[in-house]
Amino acid sequence: MKILKNIVCVLFGLLFMNAGLDKILHYMPIPPMDMDMQKVFEAFGTIKWLLPLVGVIEIIGGLLFLFPKTRTVGALVILPILIGIFTHNMVFYSQQGLIIWAVLFVIWLWVVFENWGKYKKLMA
Repeated sequence: MKILKNIVCVLFGLLFMNAGLDKILHYMPIPPMDMDMQKVFEAFGTIKWLLPLVGVIEIIGGLLFLFPKTRTVGALVILPILIGIFTHNMVFYSQQGLIIWAVLFVIWLWVVFENWGKYKKLMA
């Protein structure tokens, strides 16, 4: 079970690192979007520092998630990103996006419950 958790967490971390690097380097193709989503992305584009900031947070959270000793901090760093993914997919009614988010959220919950004792120390 420990090996499976480590494999899943490494894949989770690499996925977020890839997403963060793409926000900075723009190497993946952008899928076709409807008009409402295009307007939102154009608005995000006017704030030049926003996407690089989100990308850096994703890279840091993904890196922290790779290693068991830093996974608890990585889960805290990734949480705002997961909330943003959920909100985006709820606003634009993206069923595929919600399924992907649900898988990511279950992995995140698994890590949080496995390390609950460490979080209790933070809250005490």
